[in-house]
Amino acid sequence: MSDFWKRVDEELEYKGMNRKTLSKEVGFSLGNVGKGIKLGSSPSADTAVKIASVLGVTVEYLVNGTTQTSSKNNSKISEEQEQLRLYRKYHDLIEKCETLPDPQVKFLSEIADRLEKYPIS
Repeated sequence: MSDFWKRVDEELEYKGMNRKTLSKEVGFSLGNVGKGIKLGSSPSADTAVKIASVLGVTVEYLVNGTTQTSSKNNSKISEEQEQLRLYRKYHDLIEKCETLPDPQVKFLSEIADRLEKYPIS
């Protein structure tokens, strides 16, 4: 699967959507999505713009996983986008931690610190 479609799937999961819903909202067939994934190809620029719009992200993010920043004002936006990317990546883990009592969260934090110091090879 191309990185484009991998990021699309991540965004779909984050938004609680599926490929069928996306294809309806964008106006292309679900079969075309499967074909693009199977071939490892990205959609046309026009379709990529529609997909990005439905998902609320930039085409640049879907294509290469980044957003372009060109000024000091954009550095804060870039930082926020990175935080959002991390949240999307780890939201399941965060939600599980939210249900744990504080002593268990502290314990998990200590485990993470140890893993950082002594990575598993």
